[in-house]
Amino acid sequence: MQLDILAFAAHPDDVELSCSGTIMKQIALGSKVGIVDLTRGELGTRGTAKIRAKEVEASTKIMGVHARENLGLRDGYIQNDEEHQLAVIKLIRKYRPAIVLANAKYDRHPDHGKAAELVRDACFLSGLAKIESKLKGKKQEAFRPKVVYNYQQALHQQADFVVDISDYFLKKMECIRAFKSQFHNPASKEKSTFISSPEFLEFVKSRDNYYGVPIGVKYAEAFSVNRMVGVTDLTQLL
Repeated sequence: MQLDILAFAAHPDDVELSCSGTIMKQIALGSKVGIVDLTRGELGTRGTAKIRAKEVEASTKIMGVHARENLGLRDGYIQNDEEHQLAVIKLIRKYRPAIVLANAKYDRHPDHGKAAELVRDACFLSGLAKIESKLKGKKQEAFRPKVVYNYQQALHQQADFVVDISDYFLKKMECIRAFKSQFHNPASKEKSTFISSPEFLEFVKSRDNYYGVPIGVKYAEAFSVNRMVGVTDLTQLL
């Protein structure tokens, strides 16, 4: 299946927290969208990888994405090396997306910045014909996405553009709350974490509102770019 957009995430729930509104909006506009979680989030303080897998299923149904995979890389140990690059290249060549979304270039969790670099470099290397890869025993053709956009996460960074997600914000929060083991649950007896506090979900709301207000909308998701962005119609800019 060829996709228009492929979102990569270091951990299950990274996409939900950062760009699920954009993904749902693009699907409504007719785009085919997929997600690749690089790890199973097995080092998370709360829950287990098995629980996270079930939460991923629930969130994926809410978003309505066309494909979702997990590469099974080691949580906490993402590296931008040949082994990891080839694993990502295989999926880029499998889905052949025009647009790739990736983690923030710099963030609180070290895996996020490492994943951003890994995906960026793999997207370039995927276009080199002399790098060989196989999927299910069949040689893959070289392919390079047009652009890589990095979504914003916990730490504030300069945004290069934002996407109005006002009509999808409530559904975005449904996707996030599908990860019941990770976020605020008064009945939980597990250890409290940065993201399990009630204030964290308020932060997500405030962050998306912060990015929305300057363009005259209620909520927006922010992205940074790796190269200059071109437009074909000035009237489509907010």
